[in-house]
Amino acid sequence: MIKATIEDKELSEYLNVLNKDEMIHFTMAEGRIRGAIFHGTHFVNQMKAQHNSGILESYILGQACLSAALLIPALMKGREHINWRYDVEDSPAKGFSVEADSTGWVRGYLLADHIPVDKPLENWDLKPFLGGDGFMTIQTTRPGDKYPQTSSVNTTGNIADDLVFYFDRSEQLKTALTTSIQMDRTARIIGAGGIFIQMMPKTGGQFKGVKKLGSQIDSSRDENDNSDDELVSGVEECWRRAPSLGTWFSQGRTPQSFLQEVFKDYSPIPALTRDIIYDCPCCKENFLRYVKSLPANELQDIKQKGEVLELVCRNCNSVYHIDPSEI
Repeated sequence: MIKATIEDKELSEYLNVLNKDEMIHFTMAEGRIRGAIFHGTHFVNQMKAQHNSGILESYILGQACLSAALLIPALMKGREHINWRYDVEDSPAKGFSVEADSTGWVRGYLLADHIPVDKPLENWDLKPFLGGDGFMTIQTTRPGDKYPQTSSVNTTGNIADDLVFYFDRSEQLKTALTTSIQMDRTARIIGAGGIFIQMMPKTGGQFKGVKKLGSQIDSSRDENDNSDDELVSGVEECWRRAPSLGTWFSQGRTPQSFLQEVFKDYSPIPALTRDIIYDCPCCKENFLRYVKSLPANELQDIKQKGEVLELVCRNCNSVYHIDPSEI
């Protein structure tokens, strides 16, 4: 990827003093709940710079890329790669295509380069732009797989809700996920992030002093044991009261402080901190290799015209120039 420069001097200075991006994997409630929280303000601004996208386009693709970043800890257990496509043909935005890799990079693009807006936006509800009869498909590729594993669900226009439904259908895990982007009055992105949490199956250990014996998933249910219901309702209440992550990070606050303030009753424990970046593995050498693989008559035509080829990566908007003499 050819990294785009953020031309807005004031924004660049602001980002230089803002806390760095980071993703924290964590557990809480004695291991019954796992999750990850991602501060991605620099991440979303780099995405915006790469695509030179407008306000609405940046907001939609930003939400998609933040969600894709959360899929890395939510779905990947080893060396894996995810292709996530969100198709709503009859919507103004058409959808998006995003990729996430377990090494820590995310890239993506909108299916519509420009989203028409008929009237001033009253809120950031994306259903007018992504709603309609659509579906999303997630393909997971692992080393050694002959074919990727593919799952699809219908869409509603709410990206986070659709991912939660996907987890319920494909992973059968109670999941909550949200992303947030905060803009100032000039539409600069000054805060961005996301968080997901999942309720894990009951195994051994204990919660709130109540022993949970056994090393296997407890598929039976004691009618007198309502600890899970209490845990779920308590965490849901914390989730409802939680402040906007975009606002939180724009104030210079950290993922750790968010966890401790919002979920303090459930003793969140950070397990891993890692970097997630907006990046793309494209390069001129790959494009040159592709051009050289074209049919002989097309290659001959390119050489005869003698014009420099301009190739653009859809995922990161990097522009590569190839002279016919290089072919």
